[in-house]
Amino acid sequence: MNQMVPNPAEALVTGRVRKPDWIRVKAPTGAVVAATRALMRSKSLTTVCEEAACPNIGECWSKKHATVMILGDTCTRACAFCNVKTGMPRAVDRMEPQNVADAAAQMGLQHIVVTSVDRDDLPDGGASQFVKVIEALRRTTPGTTIEILTPDFRNKADSAIEAIVAARPDVYNHNLETVPRLYPTIRPGARYYASLRLLEQVKRLDPSIFTKSGVMVGLGEERLEIHQVMDDMRSAGIDFLTMGQYLQPTPKHAKVAEFVPPAAFNAYASIARAKGFALVAASPLTRSSYHAGDDFAKLRAAREAKLAKR
Repeated sequence: MNQMVPNPAEALVTGRVRKPDWIRVKAPTGAVVAATRALMRSKSLTTVCEEAACPNIGECWSKKHATVMILGDTCTRACAFCNVKTGMPRAVDRMEPQNVADAAAQMGLQHIVVTSVDRDDLPDGGASQFVKVIEALRRTTPGTTIEILTPDFRNKADSAIEAIVAARPDVYNHNLETVPRLYPTIRPGARYYASLRLLEQVKRLDPSIFTKSGVMVGLGEERLEIHQVMDDMRSAGIDFLTMGQYLQPTPKHAKVAEFVPPAAFNAYASIARAKGFALVAASPLTRSSYHAGDDFAKLRAAREAKLAKR
């Protein structure tokens, strides 16, 4: 694979490199963007779009798509790729589930993605808050399909995952993020196989829930390592794979090892489809919740087409 890092001399001087043309996006502006931000503030809600410095925020917010991040804006872990701040989180907001539901109703969302920070300080890792959010959404805006992106609930009882599955989100997402070899430096608070087992458990508990996971490239992984991650995901029954380019949020975070060109993403996507994923989204700007509503419709159509052939 021919990955390219533009202007190597610049990297030697600054430790950072200028993004190639295919990774550049417009800054978020416009009335709809401002209205989305104002709504989130009025409901005391946090979005991962802002906290993680997502490059797609302008496009998504202009379409009234926003990924809500529950359980506060402070994470108990410090992953080398993530821009969310680390520290001691605030107490869980009891009004948050209904505020999420009210925001979804006000925005007229057909599909919502709900994620969270890691909350290792809580006995259940915050699983009960996910359940309450799902229940509030079902009551308030029953036509909205629900996708959750959870942490790994490491060292928590299996009952945490069981409770969320029992609440029946439409999509359960948990990102593996990178290849096992890079976990000690990129995702030191997590364990690769624990994350795989979580997704496998979701599918075992309720096969009707779509499972989804994502990886970043450009962190120094090898092509065959990505292929192995795909195989591991398929062994765990994961339906949907997302792949995107890692972008360094600040100079304190892990450096970009390489910018992977669009053609390489296309090649990865072809291999992933051949391995049996129901859906693959792979491009430099792909993120977990990017075009999530459209992708959910494609997932459901793919399942219906498969069932029709039986």
